[in-house]
Amino acid sequence: MNTLRFFSLLLTLMVAVAFGADKRAFSDETQASASPKEQALLAVLRSESAGAEKAITCKNLAIYGSSASVAELAKLLPDPQLASWARIALEVIPGPAADQALLAATDELDGLLLVGTINSIGVRRDANAVEKLAALLQDSDTEVASAAAVALGLIGDAAAGKSLRQALAAAPADVRSAIAEGCVLCAERFLADGNAEEAIATYDEVRKADVPGQRVLEATRGAILARGQDGIPLLIEQFRSPEKAMFQLALGTAREFPGDRIDQALADEMVKSAPGRAALIVHAMADRPNTVVLAAITKAAQHGDKQVRVAAIDALQRVGDESCLAALLEIAVDSDADLAQAARETLASLPGDKVDSQLVSQLASAPRESSALLIELIGKRRIDAVAEVLEFADDSDSKVRHAALVALGETVSLKRLPVLVDRMIEPKYSEDAAVAQQALKVASVRMPDREACSAELAMAVEQSPAAAKTSLLEILSEVGGTTALQTLASAAKSDDPQLQDTASRLLGKWNGVDAAPVLLDLAENAPAEKYQVRALRGYIGLARKFAMPEPQRVEMCRNAMDATQRLPEQELALDVLKLHPSHAALRLAIDAMQKPAVNEQATQATLVIAQALSRKGSDVSGPLAKAGFANIKLEIVKATYGAGAVQKDVTSALQKQAGDLPLISLASGNYNASFGGDPAPGSVKQLSVKYRIDGVPGEATFAENALIIFPLPKR
Repeated sequence: MNTLRFFSLLLTLMVAVAFGADKRAFSDETQASASPKEQALLAVLRSESAGAEKAITCKNLAIYGSSASVAELAKLLPDPQLASWARIALEVIPGPAADQALLAATDELDGLLLVGTINSIGVRRDANAVEKLAALLQDSDTEVASAAAVALGLIGDAAAGKSLRQALAAAPADVRSAIAEGCVLCAERFLADGNAEEAIATYDEVRKADVPGQRVLEATRGAILARGQDGIPLLIEQFRSPEKAMFQLALGTAREFPGDRIDQALADEMVKSAPGRAALIVHAMADRPNTVVLAAITKAAQHGDKQVRVAAIDALQRVGDESCLAALLEIAVDSDADLAQAARETLASLPGDKVDSQLVSQLASAPRESSALLIELIGKRRIDAVAEVLEFADDSDSKVRHAALVALGETVSLKRLPVLVDRMIEPKYSEDAAVAQQALKVASVRMPDREACSAELAMAVEQSPAAAKTSLLEILSEVGGTTALQTLASAAKSDDPQLQDTASRLLGKWNGVDAAPVLLDLAENAPAEKYQVRALRGYIGLARKFAMPEPQRVEMCRNAMDATQRLPEQELALDVLKLHPSHAALRLAIDAMQKPAVNEQATQATLVIAQALSRKGSDVSGPLAKAGFANIKLEIVKATYGAGAVQKDVTSALQKQAGDLPLISLASGNYNASFGGDPAPGSVKQLSVKYRIDGVPGEATFAENALIIFPLPKR
C-alpha cells in the first residue's frame, strides 16, 4: 500500500475509533435541527476565523455535529488545509447526508484531496458508492485508483467484491497490489457474514494472481482459515513450501487454527520435516496447549536430532505433565550436557499437580545415581518434603549430601532451621560446612518473619563455638532487622577480636539508617581504634547515601566530626555537607572553620555550599559575613583555558562573574559551554587563573569543569 495513502486511511480510522462512531445513539430525526452547541460551531466555520480555529471546530463537530453540519463541512473538502479536518467529522456523522456529500465531492476533486475523500467513503462503508469507486479503479492517478480499491474492500459487499475481482487480473501492476488488498478485505467481510464459499473463491483468486508476496501471504492465510477443517491440507502444503515466508505463515496460522484435527497433522509433519523446521513446528504445537499431542512432543524430546530434542524439552515446560516425568528424568542424566541441562530446567518447572508427589515418592526407591537429581528437583520446586530429604543429609555420597543440604535451604521452615544450623556448626564431613552455611543463608533470607529468624540465629551465635559465630554473623547481616543489628552490635563490643572485626565490618556496610545509633556508639566506644574508624566511616556513609530530613543529616555530620580528630573522617563528613547543601549544612561548615586541622577543607566546603544555595536563589550573605567573607574583593588578573600550547583567553568571562566571594559561579558547570567552545578537543584541559583578593595576588589551577574556588593568598 502506498505510504501516503496508508497514513491517510489510518488517520481516518483512528479518529473514527477515538470519537466512538459506533457508540453514537442519535437518529436522523433527533438531529434534524442543529443544537445550540452545533450552531455555535457552525458559526465559526462560516466566519473569517483562522484555519487552526476552524480545524478544531471540525474536530468538535465530530462529537456534536449532525446532518445539519454536513453542508458546511462539505464546503471544506476542496480546501487543502481543512479537508482532512472536515472529513474527521463527516466520517462519524450518522445518516445518508454525509455519505452523499462525500460521494458528490469525488466529482469535483482530484489528487490527494480525492484520495482522502475516497478513504473516508471506505471508513463509512457506503454501499451506494460502489459504482463510483469501481469506475475510479481505472483512474490514471495510481493513488486514486489504489484508494478506491481499498475503499471497496472496506465496503465489502457482493457488488464491491465483484468489481475488485473483475479488475484484479487486468489492472496495471502499480494498482494491482491495492486491488488484491481490497479483495482480501472483501473476503474477510464475506467470511464474517457467513459466506465462506465466496470468501474462499476470492482468497484463491488473489493467491493465483500476479501480485506482491505480502498479498499472497494474506490471501493464503485467509484461504486456509476460511476452509475450516478442509484447510488442513493447504496449511500443510505451506509447511512444505521452499519459501521461508510461507513456512512462517504456516507456523502462525497453525497457532490460530480451530479444532484439534490440526494437532495430529502438526505432529505428523514435525516427524517429516528437516530438523530446523521441525524444531519450530514443535514450538507451534506447544502454543496450542489445550489440544497439543503431548505424546509426540515427549517422543521428540527422547530421540532424534539434538536441535529438535532441545526444542521439545523446552516445550514441555509449557505443556508437559506427570506423564513426561520418566522421560525427562532419563534425559536429565544424559551424557550430552546440553540435553541434560535442558531437561533439568524443564523438570524444575514442569506443570502438573502430580509431579511433586511423584518426585517425592520415587526418592525412597531411586538408584543412587538418581537420588541427587531427585533431591535437587525437590529443592528447586520447593516441595515440602523436609523429612524425606533429611534422610539423605548424612549420606556417604558427598554429591547426595550436598544436594540434600541445598534442597533443605530452599524448603525448611523456621521451625526446622536448627537442622541447617547444626550441620553448619558441627558437620559430619568437613567439606559440608560451606554448603550448609550457604543453605542456611538461603533459608534465612527467604523467611517471611525476619525478626523471628534473626532471634533463632542470635541464639545460635550465643551457643556456638567461636569458629562458627563469624559465619552466623554474616548470615544475620543478610537477614537484617532489629535483632540482627543488636546482635552485631554486641559482637562488635565483645572481648573476641575476631568477632569485633567481623561485626564492625558488617555494621560498616549495613544498608539502613537504623544502624546509625549503633555505629556512632561503636565509633566512640569500640575496643580498638581501627574498629572505631570503620564504624565512623559506616556512620558517615549512611548520612551520605540515604534519604532523610536535612536537619538529621547535618546532625549526623556534626556527631561524626565531634567523634574524631582524624582528618580523613572530618573530610568525609564535610563532603557529605557539600553533596547535600542546606543552610544547616552551611552553618556546620562555618563552625568547622574554627578547627585549625580542617580549616582549609571547611572553608572550601563553606564556599561550595554557599555557591549551591546561591544558585537556588538563597541569600547566604549573613552566614558568609559571619565566616569572614563579607568584605572580600576578588579581581581576576589573567585567565586562560586549554591544554599545552593551545590556550584560550577567558579573562573577560571570569571578570564578569567576580564579586565579593573567593569563587566564580559560571552560567554552566561545563567550561566549554561557559567559555564559548572547546579550545582543544580530545585533550585534558585546565583553567589557570591569576587573581587578587583584597589586593593580595594569588594563582590557582583548576581541572576541567571543577568548581572555581580561590584559595585565600597569604599576605
